[in-house]
Order: sequence, then C-alpha cells, then structure tokens
Amino acid sequence: MAKKKKTSIKKVLKIIIGAIVFLTLPSFLFFGFLYFKYNEELPSGISGEQAEILASKMLDALDYEKYKATDYIEFTFKKRHHYKWNKAKNTCEVYWKNYKVHLDLENNANSKAYQAEVEISNTEEAKQLIQKALDYFNNDTFWLVAPYKVFDPGTERKIVKTENHEDALLVTYTSGGSTPGDSYLWKLNDKGKPISFKLWTSILPIDGIEASWSDWTTTETGAQLPTFHKMLFLGIELDDIKTAQSPKSEISEEIPQ
Repeated sequence: MAKKKKTSIKKVLKIIIGAIVFLTLPSFLFFGFLYFKYNEELPSGISGEQAEILASKMLDALDYEKYKATDYIEFTFKKRHHYKWNKAKNTCEVYWKNYKVHLDLENNANSKAYQAEVEISNTEEAKQLIQKALDYFNNDTFWLVAPYKVFDPGTERKIVKTENHEDALLVTYTSGGSTPGDSYLWKLNDKGKPISFKLWTSILPIDGIEASWSDWTTTETGAQLPTFHKMLFLGIELDDIKTAQSPKSEISEEIPQ
C-alpha cells in the first residue's frame, strides 16, 4: 500500500513539473529571443553645447511655451488609471478601481487616500496607496510629457550618433521620479520633433527597447501630447486628454466632471 502511495505521489509531482516546464519553457524561449534580438548596451555620448542645442530644438518643435502655460491636464492611461493633474498647484487626483488618491506633489504629508469616496483612516494602508498612486503618476505622466522634462533638475544630456549618422539626444535622469538612473535616447525628425525613444530603465528586463512617439494631438491649450505609443507588440494608450490654462477650481464648467 505504501509503495502504491509513493508511486501516486511521484506521478503527481511528475505531472506538476511537466506542467511547469510546459508553461514556462515557451515564455523563457520567447524572452531569450527578444533579449538577443533587442538588448543593447547604453550608448556613450558627448555632453556640451550641441546636446543643449538639440534638446532646445526638441522643445521648440513641440511649442514648449504652450505646454508651460498649460495649468491643468486630465487623461487616462491604458484605460486603467485616470488623472486630474493641476500643474499650477502641483497636485493630482489619481483614480483606479474604486480608489482615489489626492497627491500633494510638493508635500507628500498632505496627500490623502480614499476608497469608495471614504477617506482611509488606517495610516499604513493610506501610506501604501499614496505611494502606489505616486508611482503610477511618475510612470504614466512620463509617457505623456517626457519630452518636456529634458531640462528637469538632475538630468544629463548627451549627443549620440545613430547608425545612420544622425544626431540623437540621450537624456539620463540621475535623480527624481520613482526610478532614478533611467536613460532615454530620443530620435528626432528634421524639425526636432520626437519620433521615438529607446529605454534603459530599471523596470524593463531588456535594455534599448524602442517606443514610438508619433501619435500626437494638439490640445485645447496648444500643448502637443501623445495619444499612443507602440513598444514591440504592445500598445500604450493615452485617452480622454483635456487641458486648460487655468487651475481646475477655476474651470469646473469647462471640463466635465
């Protein structure tokens, strides 16, 4: 009887191991294919005046002054996270599932978390939700406004020569955000407008993956913002984009609630 039981256990383990191999091996092989096909070392570049000129050219191509004068941006990221970002007051309301977090981006101690419109009183739970909202904000708004952040404090800019002997702009974020140390190589058209960038980030297992920056819309304030990015076989959608030149409190009638 004991022998029969042992055989039965071995059979179950064999089935489990077989299922794990069946499920993970294709994924492992696919990842290996992507890694060897796309993984790139971070290119070296040259800092200095030419890099600063190219970064300024990119901002000019996007009419940076219009973005700078935009006080309020509302958008949805991948149909999962919704944002009401008051740039003028440096605050943002972040919505996902049945949570809402009011972020004070200058003083995080003033941030508040809600579930089903009820403020969460549990300090630890609220703290975790506020941090999650901040991580969402840092990631999702970057996909919306990254070109406008090339001169942010803690950034380094370098010129990189592409395989086609064209100038590309390498921007490294040495501080700030949720993942300092990330680098992005911007490819620009003749006028300086972004076409795509390659990413070297801590959250992606493959370095040098390229994402498009080609689906632009001109908003109510004249700011140019992207509506879609393509990265490998993935799509990143940015929907319901609204902008205004006055803080949210002053334009409640202009922007639907």
